[in-house]
Amino acid sequence: MSGKLAKAKNFKKSKPGTYLSIGTTLFGAVSVVKQAKKAKGEQDMLQLVDAVVSAAAIVTGVALLVRELRRLNDDDVLAG
Repeated sequence: MSGKLAKAKNFKKSKPGTYLSIGTTLFGAVSVVKQAKKAKGEQDMLQLVDAVVSAAAIVTGVALLVRELRRLNDDDVLAG
């Protein structure tokens, strides 16, 4: 494993950075909702499926970030 990759794997996110990531991920949800509404109005099934898959990716991404926040909080409790 290269040195940069090893450092990236061991790098911990900060709480503010994680909150910012959650916010930007949720902001992307606005675009997905617009895409879904447009697809439904045009009865475009392929575009609607794309919106659903994108929404699933957003939900998964937020869940991963929330888990990271919980781990950061657990580390703080153990450190204090």
